[in-house]
Amino acid sequence: MKLSEKLCLVYMTSGSPEEAKKIGKILVEQNLVACVNLLANMTSIYKWEDKYEEDQEVVIIAKTRKSLMPKLIETVKILHSYDCVCILELPIQGGNPDFLNWIESETADAEERQ
Repeated sequence: MKLSEKLCLVYMTSGSPEEAKKIGKILVEQNLVACVNLLANMTSIYKWEDKYEEDQEVVIIAKTRKSLMPKLIETVKILHSYDCVCILELPIQGGNPDFLNWIESETADAEERQ
């Protein structure tokens, strides 16, 4: 299996920059992700419980191993304020081999603990 097939991006959203930073820092500290990018001031338009909603959110993009997704999801759900947290796993098809190796090395400790 190619290294890129073992890795993934994770797309998440948060209701505030503070919450997004807290989640991101904990995921990095626990080696569940190699890196987190926070994109503030994103507008989300959706229906929740049959009601139209429009909110400002923060996008969280993380780089990790597919095998760490269950623990990542469990951790984010504990830390997050939403009832139904947006957590999407997106496959990595390829990329800079040096960067892919870095993702793998930064998440190695979390992989070994599982």
